[in-house]
Amino acid sequence: MSDILLMHKRIDLGASPVLYDRPFTPEHLAEDWEVRNATWQCDADGLLGANPVPGPGVIMSRRTFPGNVLLDFRARTVLPSTHDIDVMWNLTWDEAANRRGAAYVAGIQGWWDGKVGIEKSPDYRLVAAAPCPWFEPGREYHVQAGSIDGHCFVVVDGVLRLELFDPNPIDSSVHNRVGFEAYQSMVRIRQLTVRQIAWQRRRMAYANEF
Repeated sequence: MSDILLMHKRIDLGASPVLYDRPFTPEHLAEDWEVRNATWQCDADGLLGANPVPGPGVIMSRRTFPGNVLLDFRARTVLPSTHDIDVMWNLTWDEAANRRGAAYVAGIQGWWDGKVGIEKSPDYRLVAAAPCPWFEPGREYHVQAGSIDGHCFVVVDGVLRLELFDPNPIDSSVHNRVGFEAYQSMVRIRQLTVRQIAWQRRRMAYANEF
């Protein structure tokens, strides 16, 4: 199990306790998850989400996961859908407005122009995104996403694709559910593991080159 190397941090996956790893089944869907909008169902291939409208189609955990967490899973778009594999953590639902409240939202092949990105709900004033020309619709990817005290990251197939530092981190003692989103897309999710992040500081320095 490879460590994840971030700026100034090393995530030790082997030492990061597993908080949740139940497979996606119809029984576990009913027991462990809340469907807030769109269509979400489970079959032999895992979790399937479908949302034809231009907005977040959300499924979220019933259980809370406070602290620094990492979501590790396999995901793909389901053709003819070609975009938006989206995951959330430090999440709450605004019951009064019937919409997502606070959350970090990470996505692959999103933001209309085909980007890997991270945004902070509900104000969306903190956003980072970069092109992902490597994305192939229908191909399954191994995704690892989460944050350490507001230091957010997305790793795809073992490659760190994006980091984002939030100067005002979401309070995970209050906002602490996890979930997935289909944004005008159809996605397949399987093999989810939620971990509490164990990490150490890294000394960052250049080697002398001349």
